[in-house]
Amino acid sequence: MEYTAPMKKSYTPAFKAQVVQELLKETKTLTQLATDHNVHPNVLRDWRSTALAGLPSLFTKADTVASLRATYEQQQEDLFAQIGRLTTQLTWLKKKSGLDVDKT
Repeated sequence: MEYTAPMKKSYTPAFKAQVVQELLKETKTLTQLATDHNVHPNVLRDWRSTALAGLPSLFTKADTVASLRATYEQQQEDLFAQIGRLTTQLTWLKKKSGLDVDKT
């Protein structure tokens, strides 16, 4: 008879968030919540630690998104300017070389 390890449980982020919210309310003990949701207490401690460690990033994310958007728009503007310069140069080169500009 072969031993097969039990499959590791996986939980959805929504479920984890719900349980951590209940845990942070402190209306029930950690052990009670673990029993209610059929999750090991150590797992709940890990989820709580992860949630508390990630809280500061929730408030800085908007600044990061605004910064990324500004960088993206600047890059896009630079690329459009470069396309315009290259198009002008190509047209000038075709004209100087005697190629028909309208055939491209």
